[in-house]
Amino acid sequence: MSKHIVVDPITRIEGHLRIEAVIDDNNTIVDAYSASTMFRGIETILQGRDPRDCGLLAMRICGVCTGTHYQRSIEAVEDAFSITIPKNARIVRNLIQGALYLHDHVVHFYHLHALDFVDVVSALSADPVKTAAEARKWASVAGTTPYIDGESEFKAIQERVAKFVKQGRLGIFGNGYWGNPHYKLTPEQNLIGVAHYLQALDVQRDMAKMQAIFGGKNPHPQSIVVGGVTCVQDIQNPARLALFKSLLLQGTKFIKEAYLPDVYMAGTMYAGEATDSKATFSELVGGKGVGGTGGGLLNFMSYGDFRLDDTGFYKSALLFPKGVVMGGDISKVLPLDEAKIMEDVTHSWYKGDKPLHPYDGETIPEYTGLDRRENGDAYLKTKEKYSWIKSPIYNDARVEVGPLARMVIGVAAKDERITKYVTNFLKRGNLPVTVLFSTVGRTAARAVETELMADVMVEWIDELTKNVLSGDKSTWTEFDFDEVSVSAKGRGMAEAPRGALGHWVRIENGKVANYQAIVPSTWNAAPRDHKNRMGAYEASLIGTKVANPEQPLEIIRTIHSFDPCIACAVHVVDTKGKELAVYKVDTSCSI
Repeated sequence: MSKHIVVDPITRIEGHLRIEAVIDDNNTIVDAYSASTMFRGIETILQGRDPRDCGLLAMRICGVCTGTHYQRSIEAVEDAFSITIPKNARIVRNLIQGALYLHDHVVHFYHLHALDFVDVVSALSADPVKTAAEARKWASVAGTTPYIDGESEFKAIQERVAKFVKQGRLGIFGNGYWGNPHYKLTPEQNLIGVAHYLQALDVQRDMAKMQAIFGGKNPHPQSIVVGGVTCVQDIQNPARLALFKSLLLQGTKFIKEAYLPDVYMAGTMYAGEATDSKATFSELVGGKGVGGTGGGLLNFMSYGDFRLDDTGFYKSALLFPKGVVMGGDISKVLPLDEAKIMEDVTHSWYKGDKPLHPYDGETIPEYTGLDRRENGDAYLKTKEKYSWIKSPIYNDARVEVGPLARMVIGVAAKDERITKYVTNFLKRGNLPVTVLFSTVGRTAARAVETELMADVMVEWIDELTKNVLSGDKSTWTEFDFDEVSVSAKGRGMAEAPRGALGHWVRIENGKVANYQAIVPSTWNAAPRDHKNRMGAYEASLIGTKVANPEQPLEIIRTIHSFDPCIACAVHVVDTKGKELAVYKVDTSCSI
């Protein structure tokens, strides 16, 4: 007899997410539904505004993806006005965005996702001496030295956590599923994870400082403007450039000596869940690979990002190539056709009767509520509308976006840098390439990308320093707004830490006529579409074995592997259609 599991809210994410799953008599998930319970209305707020102001408002879509929406919005307007920014501006934007990647990925693994693998209570029974040896072992696998490997350091951390437990002050570690049989790390490995969790709190703070050096502040940097950047004094100050590089190198040390070894440790201990296939790399290139638990759609898409030259935003070479891989077949990458991007609202709480391209997209709420059962519990109306997230479609298919998509497409495109980092990771861990197509693989791909990003950012800060020393101080391209403001449209399509992010704007008479944003968590967390096809979250849960339905650890682990940012996909609405508030901003105020 099947059983219905409701996990609401999913915690350790940004925003509000509900997952409903149906399990069979063997506790295996046979059906799943992903729903967001809040509405996003930024697009409607932007209508009628000066397009040059869109970035400052669009960035408020999220306080986690700081600067990503800001930059995409600015780039959409630059595309509409055919603006090419100066070299310094390009590099600075890369550095701001790169700092976000490092910060976001480290925070995600340790503070949002690690507790899906690490049993905190088990760490209390660890032997500090054996823990130190274990830390050296996994650092060796990663080809480095451990971030910490002293017996006294691990013992001090263990005693610190034990004190919290004894006093009943577990705080953020409270209410966990400690002792669940699907936790697989040894007590010593758990202690390593807890230690790095606490140390990552300091590391991520310094990574946030990196973004603020050129962005002005964090969250919500404000130095990016239509035409370039405003941080002129920062790029001309050798001390600021040196500080950025110093913080970068410190963060890189943690990434290589803690983050990567921990992912090797988790990936090895959970490898049985990752895949039951022993396909070789060459077999997967031939399209013969299969995914493990959490593999999901096996269709991947990337818009590409991080320009490496100044030939123009949609012409330059990219660190992450754009493209599509279907069915997990990395023998080929398909070219990205922007015209094939659509959004469907069949199962979303919006009005609409057909998929629309973002330039023509609509955001008209139509909330139809939840289903009230006899026992009084509320369930999603899964045959009708059941989420505030729309359902994006690419070329009449559902796709996954994110770090795994970028790494898969990079390998399929035979990108030299990405292929090197991916193959080195798999070789060092003695892991089959098929491990990537799973919950564990999605987590590993993010770690691989973090190491790659940290290394390439050293090249970028050196490039910026050299360019400024050569005498190039340009940071902004002048443009004539009046000549192009009557009618124009543009898009800002690139990558956020969580995946493909696009902002589309249509301008009429100098004002925004229509604005649409499709964010990574819209692609991944979406409900079924007009053909009843699952989104990435939903598909990834099918076939997952749940050890204890009262402790849905496996559901949370797989969903967390996508790093959900539901605030990006939704915001707030009164379900009865009542107007919540009206605000008027007087920009002429002298105060």
